[in-house]
Amino acid sequence: MHVEAIDWAIIIAFFVLTLGIGAAVARRAGASSAEFFAAGRSMPWWLLGVSMVATTFGADTPLLVTQFVRERGVAGNWEWWAFLLSGMLTVFVYARLWQRAGILTDIEFYELRYSGSSASFLRGFRAIYIGVLFNLFIMASVSLAAMKIGSVLLGLTPVETLLIAGTVTVIYSSLGGLRGVVITDCVQFVLAMGGAIGAAVVALQHPDVGGMTGLLAHPALQDKIALLPDFSATNALMAVFIIPLAVQWWATWYPGAEPGGGTFIAQRMLAAKSEDHAVGAALLFNVAHYALRPWPWIIVALASLVVFPDVEAIQDAFPQAHGVAANDMAYPAMLTFLPAGLMGLVLASLIAAYMSTISTLLNLGSSYVVHDFYHRFVRPDCSEKNLVRAGRFCTVALMVLSCILALFMESALANFEIILQIGAGTGLLFILRWFWWRINAWSEIAAMVISFTVAGYFQFVHTRIGMPEMEGWQTLVINVGITTVGWLVTTYLTPPTTDACLTRFYEKIRPGGPGWEAPRHRLGWKPASELGRSWAVPHGILCMFLGCVMIYSLLFATGNWLYGRHLIATLLTLLALAAAGALFHCWKRVASTG
Repeated sequence: MHVEAIDWAIIIAFFVLTLGIGAAVARRAGASSAEFFAAGRSMPWWLLGVSMVATTFGADTPLLVTQFVRERGVAGNWEWWAFLLSGMLTVFVYARLWQRAGILTDIEFYELRYSGSSASFLRGFRAIYIGVLFNLFIMASVSLAAMKIGSVLLGLTPVETLLIAGTVTVIYSSLGGLRGVVITDCVQFVLAMGGAIGAAVVALQHPDVGGMTGLLAHPALQDKIALLPDFSATNALMAVFIIPLAVQWWATWYPGAEPGGGTFIAQRMLAAKSEDHAVGAALLFNVAHYALRPWPWIIVALASLVVFPDVEAIQDAFPQAHGVAANDMAYPAMLTFLPAGLMGLVLASLIAAYMSTISTLLNLGSSYVVHDFYHRFVRPDCSEKNLVRAGRFCTVALMVLSCILALFMESALANFEIILQIGAGTGLLFILRWFWWRINAWSEIAAMVISFTVAGYFQFVHTRIGMPEMEGWQTLVINVGITTVGWLVTTYLTPPTTDACLTRFYEKIRPGGPGWEAPRHRLGWKPASELGRSWAVPHGILCMFLGCVMIYSLLFATGNWLYGRHLIATLLTLLALAAAGALFHCWKRVASTG
């Protein structure tokens, strides 16, 4: 394929705009660590919500969705659609709690909620484990997608792709801090969505596809377009539908879909100017993430099955990508049919998707390393100026290391499943730690160690010692069971958090609920109602249910409108509107009491 001058002009203009935003806010970002890592805790809900969506719109996301569709059909996306439940729980139960914490990072939570040397160890260890090791793995996965896109669309080597995109990203991320990241995220999201829609339109116009009618009538797609899995195929049903909805959403930790919120979702909520803005940001994110974004990617993925029916067809068309070719590469392969001008827009949109995710992870990782490790344990007397300088240095270092790691990866789906396994069994703890006083730092340490150990066993040991190979959902359930039992036993075998720490947390966060009744009676705390809040969790869970109905209805209404099933599309649209009305009424009550 050939990239025209107009395409390069669009890409260069985007780079200049992005760098300009970073330079424009650099001075303000450098004023303090709170400015650099939390945008001064003054951001509005709509800006933060769009930023969350842009961050989860990584360069690897359309590739991952494409691999789901090509290997498991549209219904394969339930493996991530199920995370909507944890997302809505965060919106209506946990967003306000995070805002009340008044902390700079979610890692700082450990010394707010727990006491003693175990809490300090947990904070320091998680700062490095999540901020460096885990963060590098995720950034490398996103960079892997950028490498594949650069190879197919621009004929670049992996190193050339990472040097170009990584350099621009690290410059504006290190200059502008979180404020610069959030503002550029808005520009990048508009560009990314425009590019995704444009790519879907061109994919449908391919002569082998023949528009939406031809696509849906194609014989190769008859077992791929269903929105629900085949209920007679037990193994597939368990893997992509039952386990994600019954277990995965509450039991596993996955970046951007953590039960109870965490990482960059918590970072955005902590940067909000008020509790209401934190809730609004999280709600906007979930609506856009699940109801608005998936269908352009799905359409391209379905069309790719017509044009490139298997991996061999992709390899034949793009021999330069032979070493990294997989089903996920079908997405960039379909983009080679874009005309000049639109090609530049889509390339810029994919670069934007890459940069929005990487810039957030760079800022998040550096905040953990600098605020929760370096400042907390190494240089507690460090000045604000030096903290910002350390944050910028850490940003550059993380970028370099993630690019090196990306050169050794192969598949977005494989990375997704590894992350799910590592976080299995920890989710319930993250949900309960706000509402059950007995959970302590050792509970979290045990959950982290056990989950990682079990995941490592299944990944590297199980089959090598002669044990029969197991499906991913089976190992996930086993890991969840072992880890949950392990951290519960640890909780009862180790000392509870000190009364002073529990009192400070209870009065600051005002969680309420039966899980705090024992220490409340023992220590004479005031009930939540006397602290200015009643326990809003029951109404929050009702809002969670109504929000899920609303968003799933919108998601599937859109699909049925595209499929030409007008009656069911109309009914789903009406159901979404009814759920939205009920949600608005219910949320007013939560806002007044919680």
